Parts: sequence; C-alpha cells; structure tokens
Amino acid sequence: MRVGIYVFAVASIAAGVINLIWHDFALGWQPITAFGDAVPGRELLAIVTATWLVIAGLALLWRRSAAGGAIALGVVYAVFAIFWLPRLYWIVRLYGFSPAHLIGVLDGFCQQAILVCAAIIIWAFSEASSRAARIVRLASSVFGASCIIFGVGHYVGIANVAALVPRWLPPGGAFWAILTGTAFVLAGLAISFGILDVLAARLLAAMLLVFSALVCFPWIIQDPRGHEAWAGNAYNLAAAASAWIVAGWLARQEAAPRRWHGP
Repeated sequence: MRVGIYVFAVASIAAGVINLIWHDFALGWQPITAFGDAVPGRELLAIVTATWLVIAGLALLWRRSAAGGAIALGVVYAVFAIFWLPRLYWIVRLYGFSPAHLIGVLDGFCQQAILVCAAIIIWAFSEASSRAARIVRLASSVFGASCIIFGVGHYVGIANVAALVPRWLPPGGAFWAILTGTAFVLAGLAISFGILDVLAARLLAAMLLVFSALVCFPWIIQDPRGHEAWAGNAYNLAAAASAWIVAGWLARQEAAPRRWHGP
C-alpha cells in the first residue's frame, strides 16, 4: 500500500507540474469549460489548483504530513469531479435523454471520484477510529460503483474505446474494448460485494498500468507538445495507484481479524 501511495503522490505532482507548464486545466479530465467557455480568472485558477496538486502530492511523501496531503488532494479531485456535473444538464438539453451521453458524463465524474476514494483511504491509513473505517467502507463502495460505470461506458462507446487500442494488437479494438469493459464491471462488483476484492483491485491496477504502457505513453511520443497527452499519462498513473491503494487497504482489512484473534 505504501508503494501505491508514493505512486499516487508522484502522479499528482506530475499533474500539477503539467498544468503549471500549460497554465491551464487538463480539459479532458478537468472540464472547467462546463461552466462556460469564458470562466473568469481561468488561468489563475488553473495555476492555483496546479500548485495545490504539487504541494499536496509532496505532503504525501512524508508520514507526518500524509494525512493533510490526502485531505488536500481529496478536496481538489472532488472539485474536478464537480466540474463534470453541469454537463448532465447541458447534455440532456442539447441531445435529449441519451443514456450513452449520460454514461459518458458519469464516466468522467467517476474518473475523479476514484482519486477522491484513494485520498480518503490514505487519510484513514493514519486514523485509527471507527468513523474512519465507516468512511473508507463507503469510499470502497464508491470505487466499485465507479468501476462498473467505466465498464458500461466501454459498452456504450465501443468505437471510441476501440480507437485507442494499438492497431498491431490482435484480434482488434472492439474485442479489447469489450474485454476491458467486462473487466471493469467484474472488478467493480467484486470490490462492492467483497468477493475476491483484493485480487480484483490488484488486477485492475495491473490493467491500468498496461493501458499506460500501450496507449498513454505512445500518445506522448505522437504528440510530445500536447497538454492532453501528458495529462492523460499522469491521470492514468494516478488511477492505477488508486486501485493499488484500494487493494492494499482491503488486504489489511482481511488480515486484521487474524491478527486480532491470534493463533
């Protein structure tokens, strides 16, 4: 779990540095434009939140400041999740009630929600209280539900997901879109219901790391000056770390009763 926390910290720092370089939000994951095309002080807000990410990520690297860093990251990732909510209104107004479009917006919301869940677990890691345990159980359920949304998003957007799959990878993009969508759904169900949940979270982290190697990193090579390419790599690394952190927490919870009762 400690390694997952370090990776989460590095990914958050990287996201902040990337946004500082471009003086803007990574709109694919932080769609502040959902509040309008001309948000007052957008560049200043981007710089402030990017600096926040860097400082909070650095705080995670030391045990004494980790809880505060986790809270700070949870807040900023929750803000990024809120950025998606106006689209629930605009999507219906522009396109009518479309399940595919709504799932797309919820997918974006959940992408940030899983980072909030990871931050909550890191905070709870330093809190020995029943309140922290209850909050983490809720966070784990939200993480699992978010994975199910990701899977459904793959099903309703097969063409978009398939386009991300390298062309050299057999048997084709549609196959991998459906397979990874199914993996997300199964992982979400396992985590939500506590059935092979540790294994599911670990496999999910591994799948996201493979996605980083096959899709995200080549994106930088294709577009080395693109903000979204660099931001996508930082986000996916944070998402993989989040699954890693969830797996670590679940493993600790499974081991706790055995340590309590003794031999």
